[in-house]
Amino acid sequence: MVAVVCRKISAGVRECESGGGVTDREAQSMQRQLFTFDTTHHALWAEEVAGGAEIPVEVVPAPPGASARCNLALETFPEEVGRLAGELDAAGVPFRLYAPPP
Repeated sequence: MVAVVCRKISAGVRECESGGGVTDREAQSMQRQLFTFDTTHHALWAEEVAGGAEIPVEVVPAPPGASARCNLALETFPEEVGRLAGELDAAGVPFRLYAPPP
Protein backbone atom coordinates (compact mmCIF):
# COMPACT_ATOMS: atom_id res chain seq x y z
CA MET A 1 0.00 0.00 0.00
CA VAL A 2 1.26 3.44 -0.93
CA ALA A 3 0.67 6.44 1.30
CA VAL A 4 -0.66 9.47 -0.52
CA VAL A 5 -0.72 12.88 1.10
CA CYS A 6 -2.96 15.57 -0.35
CA ARG A 7 -3.63 19.06 0.89
CA LYS A 8 -6.27 21.52 -0.22
CA ILE A 9 -4.85 24.61 -1.85
CA SER A 10 -8.13 26.27 -2.86
CA ALA A 11 -11.69 25.27 -3.74
CA GLY A 12 -11.47 22.23 -5.99
CA VAL A 13 -7.65 22.25 -6.09
CA ARG A 14 -5.53 19.76 -4.18
CA GLU A 15 -1.80 19.17 -4.25
CA CYS A 16 -0.83 15.52 -3.84
CA GLU A 17 2.49 13.90 -3.12
CA SER A 18 2.84 10.19 -3.72
CA GLY A 19 5.54 7.60 -3.94
CA GLY A 20 6.02 4.08 -5.15
CA GLY A 21 5.24 4.75 -8.82
CA VAL A 22 1.73 6.11 -8.28
CA THR A 23 0.72 8.64 -10.93
CA ASP A 24 -0.88 11.94 -9.99
CA ARG A 25 -4.18 10.70 -11.49
CA GLU A 26 -4.03 7.49 -9.40
CA ALA A 27 -3.20 9.52 -6.30
CA GLN A 28 -6.17 11.79 -6.95
CA SER A 29 -8.58 8.88 -7.48
CA MET A 30 -7.34 7.26 -4.26
CA GLN A 31 -8.18 10.42 -2.36
CA ARG A 32 -11.43 11.34 -4.11
CA GLN A 33 -14.45 9.62 -2.63
CA LEU A 34 -17.65 10.94 -4.19
CA PHE A 35 -21.26 10.56 -3.18
CA THR A 36 -23.71 11.35 -6.01
CA PHE A 37 -27.41 12.19 -5.88
CA ASP A 38 -30.52 12.30 -8.05
CA THR A 39 -31.59 15.78 -6.93
CA THR A 40 -30.00 18.99 -5.74
CA HIS A 41 -32.20 18.75 -2.65
CA HIS A 42 -30.62 15.39 -1.75
CA ALA A 43 -27.09 16.76 -2.30
CA LEU A 44 -27.68 19.76 -0.04
CA TRP A 45 -29.48 17.63 2.54
CA ALA A 46 -26.46 15.29 2.57
CA GLU A 47 -24.16 18.26 3.12
CA GLU A 48 -26.29 19.32 6.08
CA VAL A 49 -26.25 15.79 7.56
CA ALA A 50 -22.46 15.62 7.16
CA GLY A 51 -22.03 18.97 8.88
CA GLY A 52 -24.23 17.86 11.78
CA ALA A 53 -22.09 14.75 12.20
CA GLU A 54 -18.87 16.79 11.84
CA ILE A 55 -17.78 14.83 8.77
CA PRO A 56 -15.63 16.92 6.42
CA VAL A 57 -17.20 17.20 2.96
CA GLU A 58 -17.03 19.53 -0.01
CA VAL A 59 -19.75 20.07 -2.61
CA VAL A 60 -18.15 19.51 -6.04
CA PRO A 61 -19.41 19.01 -9.59
CA ALA A 62 -20.46 15.42 -10.29
CA PRO A 63 -18.19 13.81 -12.88
CA PRO A 64 -19.81 13.13 -16.27
CA GLY A 65 -19.25 9.38 -15.87
CA ALA A 66 -21.21 9.27 -12.60
CA SER A 67 -24.59 9.11 -14.38
CA ALA A 68 -26.01 11.32 -11.65
CA ARG A 69 -29.23 13.21 -12.34
CA CYS A 70 -27.94 16.03 -10.18
CA ASN A 71 -24.74 17.79 -11.18
CA LEU A 72 -23.56 18.03 -7.57
CA ALA A 73 -21.59 15.50 -5.57
CA LEU A 74 -20.10 15.39 -2.08
CA GLU A 75 -16.40 14.67 -1.75
CA THR A 76 -14.93 13.30 1.45
CA PHE A 77 -11.82 11.49 2.64
CA PRO A 78 -11.61 7.69 2.17
CA GLU A 79 -11.60 7.09 5.92
CA GLU A 80 -14.93 8.96 6.26
CA VAL A 81 -16.88 7.04 3.58
CA GLY A 82 -18.35 4.41 5.92
CA ARG A 83 -19.33 6.93 8.56
CA LEU A 84 -20.91 9.31 6.03
CA ALA A 85 -22.79 6.47 4.31
CA GLY A 86 -24.16 5.40 7.71
CA GLU A 87 -25.26 8.93 8.59
CA LEU A 88 -26.95 9.42 5.21
CA ASP A 89 -28.72 6.04 5.50
CA ALA A 90 -29.92 6.91 9.00
CA ALA A 91 -31.25 10.27 7.80
CA GLY A 92 -32.95 8.69 4.77
CA VAL A 93 -30.87 10.54 2.16
CA PRO A 94 -30.67 8.50 -1.08
CA PHE A 95 -27.16 8.42 -2.60
CA ARG A 96 -24.73 6.42 -4.71
CA LEU A 97 -20.98 6.09 -4.35
CA TYR A 98 -19.05 6.97 -7.48
CA ALA A 99 -16.08 4.78 -8.35
CA PRO A 100 -13.96 6.30 -11.13
CA PRO A 101 -12.99 3.89 -13.89
CA PRO A 102 -9.49 2.40 -13.55
